[in-house]
Amino acid sequence: MSKGLNSLKEWIDKRFPMTSNWEAHLSKYYAPKNFNFWYYFGSLALLVLVNQLLTGIFLTMNYKPDATLAFASVEYIMRDVDYGWLIRYMHSTGASMFFVVVYLHMFRGMMYGSYRKPRELLWLIGMAIFFVLMSLAFTGYILPWGQMSYWGAQVIVSMFGAIPVVGDSLTLLLLGDFNLSDATLNRFFAYHVVTLPLLMIVLVFVHILALHEVGSNNPDGIEIKSNKNPKTKIPVDGIPFHPYYSVKDIVGVIGFLIIFCTIVFFAPEFGGYFLEHNNFIPANTLQTPDHIAPVWYFTPYYSMLRAVTVNFLWIDAKLWGVILMAAAVIIFAFLPWLDRSPVKSIRYKGPIFKFALTMFVISFFVLGWLGMKAPTPLYTLLAQIFTVIYFAFFLLMPWYSKIDKTKPEPKRVTK
Repeated sequence: MSKGLNSLKEWIDKRFPMTSNWEAHLSKYYAPKNFNFWYYFGSLALLVLVNQLLTGIFLTMNYKPDATLAFASVEYIMRDVDYGWLIRYMHSTGASMFFVVVYLHMFRGMMYGSYRKPRELLWLIGMAIFFVLMSLAFTGYILPWGQMSYWGAQVIVSMFGAIPVVGDSLTLLLLGDFNLSDATLNRFFAYHVVTLPLLMIVLVFVHILALHEVGSNNPDGIEIKSNKNPKTKIPVDGIPFHPYYSVKDIVGVIGFLIIFCTIVFFAPEFGGYFLEHNNFIPANTLQTPDHIAPVWYFTPYYSMLRAVTVNFLWIDAKLWGVILMAAAVIIFAFLPWLDRSPVKSIRYKGPIFKFALTMFVISFFVLGWLGMKAPTPLYTLLAQIFTVIYFAFFLLMPWYSKIDKTKPEPKRVTK
C-alpha cells in the first residue's frame, strides 16, 4: 500500500506541483517560533470564509431573488427545508463572526507593525479583501428583503447620489431602476453570489502567496529571514508551519467553533445585533421603521456619516459625511507610510503610541455604539468628538511615532 501511495504521489507530481507546493507553503515554510494568541485570527478568517461559501451555496438552492418572493423563500428555508434553519443561522452568524476575526486580525497587524516593510503590498492586498468583505456583507444584507434590509439599502444607496456629477448615474447603475426594486435585488444577488465571492477567493489566494513570499511577522517585529543557519539556510528562529502551527491552529479552531456553535444554537439573533428584529418583517415600501441602522460591523462608519451636520465650502453635509465614511476605511491602507517609528512592534514602542492605539480602539467601540442609537444632539456631539479621535490616530502618526521613546529591539525573537 505504501508503494502504491508513493507511486501515485510521483504520478501526480509529474503532472502537478503537489509536493513542492506542500513544502513551500506548509512543511518547509518557516514561521517565527514566538506566535501568540493574536495569530489565530488569520486562519480563523479562512475557516469562516469556507463556512460562508458552503452555506451560501446551499442557501441559493432555495432562495428566490424576486422582490415578491425573496422574504417568503427565506421563511421557506427556515421552516420547510431540512436543516435550512441551521444553514441560514450558520451563514448569518458567520457574517458577523467574519468581521469579528477580521477586525481582530487587523488589530494584531496594527499592534505588531505587520504593515511595515517588507509587507506593504501584503497589507494593501489585505485591505482590498476588507473592502470586498464589506461589499459582500452589504449585498448579502439586502437579500432577505425584510424591513431593515430594504430601508438600510435605501439609506446606503442614497449616499452615492450625493457624489457630484456622477452621483445620479451611479445610483441608477446600482439600483437598475429609479427606486429600490426587483431589478436591484437581482443585481445585488448576482454581486453577492458570483462576482464578489470570486474576487474574494482570488484576493485571499494572492494574500497567502504574498505572505509566504515575504514571511510572517511576529510579536517582536524581527525579520527571521535575516538570521539563517549558514549550513542549512533555515532561519534560526523559525519552525515549520506544519506540523507546529497547523496543530496550534486546531486549538484555535476548536475554541472558535465552541463559541460559534453556542451562538448558532442558543442565540442566533444575538439580541438583535446579528439578525435584527425588523428584518423578520417583510419589506414595506410605505412604512419606514422608527430607527434605521446598519448591522453592528458597519455602525462605526455610519456614526461618522451622521456626525457631519453642517455644510462646508461648496460641499453639503451629506457629501462630507460620505467622504468621511469612505476615508475612515481607506485610511488604513496608508498605515505603512504613516508610521515612522524605528521599531515595528508595540512591545518596543513608547507610551505615546500605546495611548494613541488605546484611544483609537475606544473611539471605534464608542462610534459603533452611537451608530446603533437614534441621533440626538448629545449623541451627535459625541460622534463628532470620537470621529476626530479616530482620524487623529492616523493623521498625527507621522509626528508622534517619530518622537515616541522606543526600546531597542532584541537580536533574536523572544517568547
